[in-house]
Amino acid sequence: MTTLTETRSPLGRMRATFARRTEGRAVVLLSLIALVTIFVEPVTFTSFEVTLGRIALIGLVALGLTTVILMGELDLAVASTLAVSGVVMASFDNLFVGVLAALAVGLLVGVVNAFFVVIVGINSFIATLGMLFFLRGAAFVISNEEPVRLADRDAGITFGQDLIGPLTPRVLIFFAVFILIHVFVTRVGAGRQFYAVGGNREAAVDAGIPVKLRVLTGFMISGFIASLAGVINTLERTAADPTAGGTVLLASFAAAIIGGVYLKGGRGSVLGTLLGAATLGILQVSLTLAAVQVDVQNIVIGSVLLLAVITDPENLRAVVGNVRSFFSSRSSTQLQA
Repeated sequence: MTTLTETRSPLGRMRATFARRTEGRAVVLLSLIALVTIFVEPVTFTSFEVTLGRIALIGLVALGLTTVILMGELDLAVASTLAVSGVVMASFDNLFVGVLAALAVGLLVGVVNAFFVVIVGINSFIATLGMLFFLRGAAFVISNEEPVRLADRDAGITFGQDLIGPLTPRVLIFFAVFILIHVFVTRVGAGRQFYAVGGNREAAVDAGIPVKLRVLTGFMISGFIASLAGVINTLERTAADPTAGGTVLLASFAAAIIGGVYLKGGRGSVLGTLLGAATLGILQVSLTLAAVQVDVQNIVIGSVLLLAVITDPENLRAVVGNVRSFFSSRSSTQLQA
């Protein structure tokens, strides 16, 4: 039995950290990826702007996804929300109005997704998959299938410049969103209830938690943050691309899962998502600097994601149990023979 003194010791705290289901694997994977990168592509850690920018883009969308996944739901429309929000923003001559319109689109997408899930009763995977195709098509229609340049390109160029050292507005916004969501799901009652909704929805209803309202809130947060990522991406590129966000969906889901967020809900942390985003950001930048093709990068990301899923404590217990059952059944069969 672990004593209080052992738990408070540095080694005890380290063991407690790695024993946690949410962040433990993320810390291990991040350490492994960072160690390999140091020897294979060390320039990744000197290209602060590129690496931090990639982590911020992946992490920003993943943070929004985390609020939905914590409740056992999925939002496959985040990448398309990013793309259509950017196109809507660039369609306005007034930059301020364009940004407001783009963010409003994200909120509206979240409301529509929640409507189909909590009111109509459609599975979130199917509902948001349909929204994914709808929004992608809308982005192409609005943009006439070509990039839309910002009317105020100077503002976009200024936005992409460093503010504090290598920290650009994208990175600073990402850290601000991280802090806000972390505080929301850990300190605010409504945010903490996300775990209850994902852990046991029937029990949450019996406890008087407004489950439908919480699901609506989660989808609205996810849609809003995805549109915010679209705004940032459009500003930095000074143009909106209807094909934007093609790799964001896979990377953001992978970041959340690597960070220990349980797809069935009720388990995970925003800190874990941050660690997962850092892992994937470093991995993607190092592969890009090594001139690895995008298709091969997706294979590597998929492999890391599979490793994260396999090493999940619950999955490991299931695998061990199945192996034991297999060998036990074979032993019984041999004895009977």
